Amino acid sequence: MIFKLKKEADIAEDDRLKEKNAKKLPRFAIAFYIIAAVSAILFAFFLISESFADFFNRYISSVLRAVLAYITNWIPFSLAEMFIILIPAILVFLVIFAVKRYSESWRDVLVYCGTMLSFLALFFGIFTFGFSAAYRGTKLEEKLGLERRDVSSEELYLTASYLADKVNEEAQGVAFTEGGFSIMPYSYDEMNDKLIAAYDEACDEYDFLQRLDSRVKPVMLSELMSYTHITGVYSFFTGEANINVAFPDYTIPYTAAHELAHQRGIAREDEANFMAFLVCIESDDAYIRYSAYLNLYEYVASALHSADAELYREVYASLGKNIKYEMKAYSEFYDKYRESVAADVSETVNNTFLVIQGTEGTKSYGMVVDIAVAYYKTLQ
Repeated sequence: MIFKLKKEADIAEDDRLKEKNAKKLPRFAIAFYIIAAVSAILFAFFLISESFADFFNRYISSVLRAVLAYITNWIPFSLAEMFIILIPAILVFLVIFAVKRYSESWRDVLVYCGTMLSFLALFFGIFTFGFSAAYRGTKLEEKLGLERRDVSSEELYLTASYLADKVNEEAQGVAFTEGGFSIMPYSYDEMNDKLIAAYDEACDEYDFLQRLDSRVKPVMLSELMSYTHITGVYSFFTGEANINVAFPDYTIPYTAAHELAHQRGIAREDEANFMAFLVCIESDDAYIRYSAYLNLYEYVASALHSADAELYREVYASLGKNIKYEMKAYSEFYDKYRESVAADVSETVNNTFLVIQGTEGTKSYGMVVDIAVAYYKTLQ
């Protein structure tokens, strides 16, 4: 009888020790889920109130974006890109770690899965607190006092003609290769300094624009990135503005300004495109202004070509010889990447993300044309 009671006591002690040593969801994971829950509530308020989204974006999200940009600004490479490169190694490590430490019971497996999912919850929280409100606030054209509406072929023609004249004017201060691309006459770091100076000028004019000392980071795997048709990306979870430097020089200042606009809380793609244009034309550098006018011209001219091919040809004929060579060289350069599975996947993912944020998807990039036409009217 005594032996039996002792055996039962041993069993009870073993159960107590197992319960004590059982894997539990870490406190940091619980905290991440709490952050995600708060974020979901905030997201609902962004949907309900445009003014609340504006307030949050300007006074709260801006702080998180600035902190992330400051922390990662000192790292000489793109932290986001390095994370993506290391994903296969990270996954292998996580599987090995899970087998060794979390495979004794189904409870351990569930705890491990819950811990891993908590990092996704953290990413959602960072996105919500740092960037999501910018998609739901007042639109850029309202902040600029522009009237945005459907545009006619004549309006497209007039806007494209204005931009073509500006491109021709700025091209006089630009160097070109023989029958090919223009040449950016400085390094990426020097370009960045010029863009930050232009942003400082723009901040004096547009009070909704966040003043921030930051820099764009060239992507190491730019050649591979080109097959996705991505020229730049803002990483909201590291606060980094990344650019694809495999693309021709004339696209890079404008693309960099676009990503820096995202970094400063301009989320919608058409608005980031137009903000990049406004900032670049504030620059005292001819090449940056040339980049802005030519890139915006290409958007407007593409829309004009779809609306009235004859008017398009008339505007195109007014471009200088070097500019035509540049555009032709770009088309030939792009042929290498035009058709790819990576581009299709990237398009689908990006479009889905943008639609979820309440935009028109990847079509929103080209919607900068509507803002450009409205802006041109204010110059008449």
